[in-house]
Amino acid sequence: MEISSVDSEAAPLPENKNKAIVNTLYKGLSSGDTATVAGLIATDLEWWFHGPQNCHHMMKMLTGKCSTTAFKFEPRSIDAIDECVIVEGWEGAQVYWVHVWTLKDGIITQFREYFNTWLTVKDLRPFVFSSSTTLWQSHPRDLTKRSLPGLMLAI
Repeated sequence: MEISSVDSEAAPLPENKNKAIVNTLYKGLSSGDTATVAGLIATDLEWWFHGPQNCHHMMKMLTGKCSTTAFKFEPRSIDAIDECVIVEGWEGAQVYWVHVWTLKDGIITQFREYFNTWLTVKDLRPFVFSSSTTLWQSHPRDLTKRSLPGLMLAI
């Protein structure tokens, strides 16, 4: 079966573009490229945090209160759901984080950081059917026996 040139040249899905933008953000953070990072984030970024108060690592990096080498965010998974990109990472049994980035027109407008917190993302939009759908759930391999608080994010 041959793929038509229209299919092979189709514009990438918005979710894939958003994943690429967020991936560029993490690469910029790890290399200290503050100009790239600043160009990806809205000046009026909405930020929300859940976790221990001494773990505001990403916001400290984004505001310049600490260097990009103070804490290494190494994404283990990056998933996109509509305009949201969910990034998950962990280091051993003590550090687990989930970042949910919301993009509008290729710019990050909202950031939710969950540190040492399990996250479940559910679709609660009205459907013909009456049940809600789990779209994403935390799945760190190193922390399965650890007890952490859990939150649900509804989209």
